[in-house]
Amino acid sequence: MSYNVGALDTLVEQFERIPGIGHKSAQRMAFYVLNMPEEDAKKFADSILGARQKIHHCKKCCNLTEDEYCSICSNEARDQTVVCVVEDPRDVDAFERTHEFKGTYHVLHGAISPMSGIGPDQLTIKELLNRLDGVQEVIMATNPTVEGEATAMYLSRLLKPMGIRTTRLAYGVPVGATLEYADETTLARAMEGRRDI
Repeated sequence: MSYNVGALDTLVEQFERIPGIGHKSAQRMAFYVLNMPEEDAKKFADSILGARQKIHHCKKCCNLTEDEYCSICSNEARDQTVVCVVEDPRDVDAFERTHEFKGTYHVLHGAISPMSGIGPDQLTIKELLNRLDGVQEVIMATNPTVEGEATAMYLSRLLKPMGIRTTRLAYGVPVGATLEYADETTLARAMEGRRDI
């Protein structure tokens, strides 16, 4: 629905461009912004522009940072011989919340998807290959999708001739799930990834 108010329609359209935001949510967001005090609206707009101007890719791992190197790459306590390859900066955050992984990361910023026109050259694969000096293991932590699997296989073919151990995350049944509702692929992966207890 158009309100015949050009600036409002434009604001709704801009919010609709955000992945996962439909028209109704975009309208709610637009009206929320319109009802903000002018100072808060200015801070909101400035924070968007500031983030856009200040945040860039880490020179080593391609994660998001305001500095030359991200806090993980700058941390000398991290194990520099192990690199966990992920698709998205949000994946780094997910792993960091576990407090279990002590190595470093490499963010691809996507996955190989010929249907979407995304090939290896659109990802940060060259940057990954340029930082492998001294690396002993690369963990493929791409998503368990067709694109994620294709990306992991592509990378493993590049890395194996270099003598670098290449591993893949284990997949299985989520904690708290009921087996009868798990799909065949998940159960098969869970069986393959079983370990001693």
